[in-house]
Amino acid sequence: MVKRKKEWPTVDELVLCTVKEVFDQGAFVTLDEYGGKEGMVHISEVASGWIKNIRDHVREGQKVVCRVLTVHPERNIVDLSIRRVKDSERRWKVERFKLEQRAEKLLELAAKKMKKSLDKAYEEVGFLLQDEFGDLYAAFEAAAQDPKALEKVLGKKKKWSKVLTELASSLVKTPIYKIVGELTLTVPAPNGVDILRDAFLTTRKTCTKGDVKVDFYTVGAPRYRIEVSAPSYKEAENIMRQAVESVISKIESAGGRGEFQRETK
Repeated sequence: MVKRKKEWPTVDELVLCTVKEVFDQGAFVTLDEYGGKEGMVHISEVASGWIKNIRDHVREGQKVVCRVLTVHPERNIVDLSIRRVKDSERRWKVERFKLEQRAEKLLELAAKKMKKSLDKAYEEVGFLLQDEFGDLYAAFEAAAQDPKALEKVLGKKKKWSKVLTELASSLVKTPIYKIVGELTLTVPAPNGVDILRDAFLTTRKTCTKGDVKVDFYTVGAPRYRIEVSAPSYKEAENIMRQAVESVISKIESAGGRGEFQRETK
């Protein structure tokens, strides 16, 4: 099981859960990453719209990705939502959890090389890497890209840094995350086509750097597709936001209008 240093999740965090019990007004779930702590999804947070039969949406034993709404340590329960998780976020979380399971196997392999247990590895370096990089696999990704990345975090634990970096360089490939959205842009000016072209070219030049790539495609005026690729989902989201703001700002300054919608499937 993937371990976390913190005992409870934070509000708005995405968590992977297993449905434990379904009842008329909702479902009880266990949080897979938090020692099986219990959470509840009220029927109003299961799906959008009216629900005739809750079992058409969730069932015992099902794995679900939830968003944390509130945390109640004194009651030993977490309030969760399924409907507030986008499809893209759900896919990302499931994939990330699988990668985190793989990262734990790598940490265990490193621990064996150090002649230590997995629990000891978490105590000495695992939780520290989670705090710094967000999760273990992100730490291995960073080490695969930069051999010095872990040294900056682990400091004097040089043997750990060496063993972990060696494993990362040989067994970890940095993935590329791709997210997509659609812009609806209208420019009433006579040179509207030129204004659009300039907005796309300038934004692409500004936002594209290193492993980050931004592309625009015509769907059929006034609709335009924007694709962002980056080494991490978080970075892809940030670049998408910057690119969209850049394009719409340029269009509006020319007297036009712009709207944006994320692709969810």
